[in-house]
Formats: sequence, structure tokens, C-alpha cells
Amino acid sequence: MNSVNQIVAEIKTFLDSKQEEALSYLKLLVKTESPTGSKPAIDKIMELLRQELEALDYYTFRNPGNKSGGYLFARPKQRKKNIPIQLLIGHCDTVWGLNTIKSMPMTDTREKLSGPGVYDMKAGLTQIIFAIKALHHLKLTPSVTPVILINSDEETGSKESTSIIKKLAIIADRAYILEPPLGLQGKLKTARKGIGRFTLTVKGKAAHAGLEPEKGVNAIVELSHQIQKLYAMNDAEKGITVNVGTITGGISPNVVAPESTAVIDVRVLNQKDGKFISDKIHSLKPTIPDTTLEIHGKIGRQPMEKTKRNETLWNLAFSKAKLMNMNLEDATAGGGSDGNTTSLYTATLDGLGTTGDGAHAQHEFILKEKMMERTLLLTLLILDKPLNLKPLQR
Repeated sequence: MNSVNQIVAEIKTFLDSKQEEALSYLKLLVKTESPTGSKPAIDKIMELLRQELEALDYYTFRNPGNKSGGYLFARPKQRKKNIPIQLLIGHCDTVWGLNTIKSMPMTDTREKLSGPGVYDMKAGLTQIIFAIKALHHLKLTPSVTPVILINSDEETGSKESTSIIKKLAIIADRAYILEPPLGLQGKLKTARKGIGRFTLTVKGKAAHAGLEPEKGVNAIVELSHQIQKLYAMNDAEKGITVNVGTITGGISPNVVAPESTAVIDVRVLNQKDGKFISDKIHSLKPTIPDTTLEIHGKIGRQPMEKTKRNETLWNLAFSKAKLMNMNLEDATAGGGSDGNTTSLYTATLDGLGTTGDGAHAQHEFILKEKMMERTLLLTLLILDKPLNLKPLQR
């Protein structure tokens, strides 16, 4: 057995011995409910994570946040200077409100562990902890220092934490995102769509709908014309989606509506298409005389594109999976994550969490047997040499 296979075997043996401990820790995280925006709840789960990392000889720093619950940063206390860093990123917030666990109780069967937040993404957080445990126990020191960032506002767009993620990504050799993978095949995410949010407000003129309708200009009718224009921007071949998700407007059934607003979701695969669609939305013109349009918005999360450096990181993961006799596939995700941000500045691989299903859904679960397998993959990736792929290569 060569040295590489020996290391793989040693890590696997350790992680297999820790499977029940890891599942118990994951259950504790799931029971510690942590909805986005609930600072007391976020404080509790951050403290659990902080304690584990400090026990592994990691220095931790907790930013309490302003509008969010902030973030937890961690790095090894003992580290060599002047060597590159790699980012391990996860989020502890979930879409589930407090006490959801009463109506959606955690269930543990032979194959699955179910519960709010287990798949998205407390299993991924558990993987980070136990990958570091494996390195610590086996006295394996990566040549690229692992730096951990756990935020609490990812489910609402990482508005507060994006700045620190960007700062770390700029100086990082690579970034691993512990979001859940795609599908029961456990596909890694090598690309993600960019996400835009726009509001379109039409202003018309109010009038009595029965007495003087001719003196009014109906903003709702104008908005209906604009919605048709928006839907014409969809382009399945290019992966561009434009969706009017909500509309509001009008005062009363007997009043010609003086104002109406639509909120629009846009998804694109690359920055070029993002600019194209943004410009097209902002250039919309009224079709009915005496109406005006007010348009606001932009692509807030740029796409995670299939850059050459991201492809290099995927190939690395594929080769590690081969050492494990693991079949690994990749795919493009329609939703965004913090990987969209890191990919702008460094090689990024997303979807390294535990295989399962039901993100943001009542049936959310992970496949228990996959958690340590995915942790082994993460550990091997952490141990790899520097990529040295900057600047951006497309």
C-alpha cells in the first residue's frame, strides 16, 4: 500500500469510528434551532460550534452582527506563517422558524436522519468539525491552512457577511462550500446561477371607476403589458429566467388604479447575460400614454461560473473520489450561495455537504451512511497542495 492510500485508509478508519459521535453532534445542532434573524437562537448554535473548534486548538472570533446574528471565524492557533489559506464556508441559519421541530420532529431511521436544517446545512457544519478532528487526531498538518467562516444570514442573501467572505476569498488559495449537494447522486455544484431582484412600479392616474373612468389611467393595465415584456426575456437555451413573483396595486375596486408594482426574480448563468438582462429591464418603456415606470434593482449575487480554476478544483475532487472508490458527478445549481461570492476571487467548489433531499421542504433529510464519506472527501481536499491559480482564468 502506497503512502497516499495509507493516509486515505487511516482517515477513513478514524472517521468510521466517529460516525455515531458525528450523528449525535448533528442531532444537537438540529435541536438547536437557528432561524435567520433570531439573534438569541444564533448565539446558542454559534457557541456550540465555537466550543468544538476551540477544543481542536483553533482560535475563534465571533462577530455579533448588526441586523443578522453575525459570523464565526476560526483558524488554527498553531500555524506556519507565509503559507496560503483555504476557506471552509458554511451557514448556521435555516429557513425554519423557532419551534418548527415540534411540528416537524427530527426522526432517525436506519437510512435517514430528518429534521429542520439537517440537510441545509447542519450536516455540512458537522463535516467541517469532524474533518478538523481527523486532522487533529492523526496529526496531519495541511500545506494550505484551513480557515473556517460560518455565517448566519446566508438564507437571506448574506448581506452582512459578504464583505468578510470577499476579504477572505481574495487572499485564499481556494474555497470549499459545505452547502448540500444536488440530488440523491450527491452531485457537487461546479456552477450556480446569479440572482437578481428588481421592482417595477407603474404610476397612472386615479379616477372614479363608475363616474369618470375616462379621466383615469390604470396602472394595473400598464403593468400587465410590462409583465408580458418581462416574460418574453426568458431564454431557456441561455439559462436565463425572469419571473414576476408578486404584484401589488390599486386602491379599491371602484377606483382606477393609480399605482401598481411587480417584484421580479432574475437568474443567469454568466455575468454577460446578467448585464444584458439588467439593461433590458431598466430600459422598459410605457405602452399606455400618461403612465410612467420606476425601475430599481440589479444582479445582487453574481453567477458562480465554470471558470478554469473552478474546473481545476472539480478535477481535484474527482481524483480524490477515485482514491475512495467513490463515483462523483457535478452539476449546475439554479440557486445561489456564498460560493457565488468566493468564485469571483478564488477557485471554488460547492455542494460538498451530505447527500440527501428536501432543502426548505417538510421532508428534509440526509442519508446517514453518506456523511462520513463526504467528510473523508473534504478532509482529503483540505490536505492537498496549493493550487496557485490566481488571477482569474476563464
